[in-house]
Amino acid sequence: MFDLGFAELLVIGIVALIVVGPKDLPVLFRSVGRYVGKAKGMAREFSTAMNQAADQAGVKDVADTFKSATDGLNKVTNPVKSATDAVKDTAKSITDFGLDPESETAKLAAQRADDVKKIQEVTAKKAQDRLDAEAKAKAEVELSAQTEQKAKPPIAEDKA
Repeated sequence: MFDLGFAELLVIGIVALIVVGPKDLPVLFRSVGRYVGKAKGMAREFSTAMNQAADQAGVKDVADTFKSATDGLNKVTNPVKSATDAVKDTAKSITDFGLDPESETAKLAAQRADDVKKIQEVTAKKAQDRLDAEAKAKAEVELSAQTEQKAKPPIAEDKA
C-alpha cells in the first residue's frame, strides 16, 4: 500500500521519539498498530463483501464460461496450427529437391505440393468456420441469458 522502506520508518521513529517522548512511545505504537489492524480488517471485509456480491450477480459463472470457451478455442486451433506447420515443412518445391522438372518424380512432387496447398486451404476454412460457429453459439447463449434476466419479474417486497 505505502512504499515505506527502512530509512523512512527510521525517520518516522526518530521524529515520534522526539515529539512524543520515550515514555509514551510504546502506547503510541500500540494504538497505531490497532488502527492499522482495524483498517486492514475493514479492507478485508469490504473485499469479501464485493466478491460475494459478484458471485451472487453471476460474474463468476460468466467468467468461467468465457474461460471454458477460450480453452475450447485453444484446443481446436493449436492442433490445427501444428498440423499445418508440419505440412508446410514437408511440402517443398521441386527445385528444393534438385529434380528434373520433366521427370515423373518431379511431376508427382508438384501434384503432391498442389494437393497439400488445397488441403491446407480446406483445413483452414473448416477451422475458421468452426470458430465462427462457436462464436455464434456463444453469442446466442449470452443473448438468451440477457433475455432471461430482462424477462424475470422484479421481486416485490412486502411492506407491513
